[in-house]
Amino acid sequence: MPSFVSGLIVAGMLAGCSSTAELQTYPSVYGQRAAATQQMTDEEAVNQGERLTALAAERRSGAISEAEYQRRLKELQMLAERHGADTLKQIEN
Repeated sequence: MPSFVSGLIVAGMLAGCSSTAELQTYPSVYGQRAAATQQMTDEEAVNQGERLTALAAERRSGAISEAEYQRRLKELQMLAERHGADTLKQIEN
């Protein structure tokens, strides 16, 4: 019953509009909007996962030193920390 009443209210409001120009002042909620920045593809996500898995395997096997592991880990952590701010700058420009 509430949805029927809501529908009547919306229909009444639309009937009171003298032109479609009045409706154009409101944002459209229909359709798919473009992303503000390019999204990571499935292939890129798999690639990142493989890089992290390989780094962990190298550490476990002793193929890289603890210092090298920590350096690479810090590099990835810095990327994660800056990514949000860098993406926001791209969106704002």
